[in-house]
Amino acid sequence: MKKIIIVALLFLTVSFDSQSPSAFDVGEWFKFRIHYGLVTAGYATLEVKEATKNNKKVFHAIGRGYTTGMSKWFFKVDDNYESYFDKVTGKPYQYVRKIDEGGYTKNQEGFFNQDKNTILVKDYKNDTNKTFTAPENVQDIVSTFYYLRNHPNVDKLKVGESIAIDMFFDDETTKFKLKFIGREDLDTKFGTVPCMIFRPLVQSGRVFKEQESLTVWISDDDNKLPLRIKASLAVGSLKADLESFKGLANPFTIKVKK
Repeated sequence: MKKIIIVALLFLTVSFDSQSPSAFDVGEWFKFRIHYGLVTAGYATLEVKEATKNNKKVFHAIGRGYTTGMSKWFFKVDDNYESYFDKVTGKPYQYVRKIDEGGYTKNQEGFFNQDKNTILVKDYKNDTNKTFTAPENVQDIVSTFYYLRNHPNVDKLKVGESIAIDMFFDDETTKFKLKFIGREDLDTKFGTVPCMIFRPLVQSGRVFKEQESLTVWISDDDNKLPLRIKASLAVGSLKADLESFKGLANPFTIKVKK
């Protein structure tokens, strides 16, 4: 259960960003229910606020994840991820990662110098400061979600094509790759919603059956709204469904309402 909860909360905060119109704005809020079979294992929320960095207004995205019910007794998760990123370029200025996962804790902030392509990571738990070099236009784990939702090529992808970006996480830069699978109408609690289907490429091993074990459904409209994540695990499968939302920047396309 430990690995299952961590994987679900992590990949809820890393999904998709179209510049005309913007896929999101200040006030957007999502809540996801994470379930393993019929059991609700936890919830995750994502919210967009406004803040000031370098004397300019920026987006402040906040992602939280936590276990509930019996899952909390087996393995307690209380995670907080934040990102401050530019409203025009999408480049991050700062990230916050404060987590408690079954007693495993981290309390970090990262500060991006996009001109010098460096990231200063302040580790408050271990009282250390480290500077890392990074590629141009690198993203943090939360800003990745919003950057990809506004990516100009999302709607132009053909089946089998991918988008790849550089993402900084756990003191290293990795290539986050998103493969377009196709389109389908998804039955949700809100109704039948036209969706685009993606598969983030993940590392196979003890948790995932294979590299393409994660599948993500996003609304095929200007919001690029994340509706479902499904993970095929080494034992069983896990789903995360959008439970509620508010503050969408664009009309939500629903074919058949419930």
